[in-house]
Amino acid sequence: MRASPRCGARTRDGAACRAPAAHGKERCRMHGGARRSGAPRGNGNAKRHGLFTSDAIAEREQARVLLDEAQELLQKLR
Repeated sequence: MRASPRCGARTRDGAACRAPAAHGKERCRMHGGARRSGAPRGNGNAKRHGLFTSDAIAEREQARVLLDEAQELLQKLR
């Protein structure tokens, strides 16, 4: 056990993990050496929500211009 290779991943306090690495891996079971560990294939979090599409940006710009014009008109009426 003492002669087995160590994980070496950085822990929260900045020190190296001292747990033994999983068989045939460079990391321990807690830092990615376990089977099927890690993020799933593909990035489901990166799906587009439409907030930054060119159409949405143009629509927000039109609304901003319309609001600016309305404020200018209100200032002239006072």
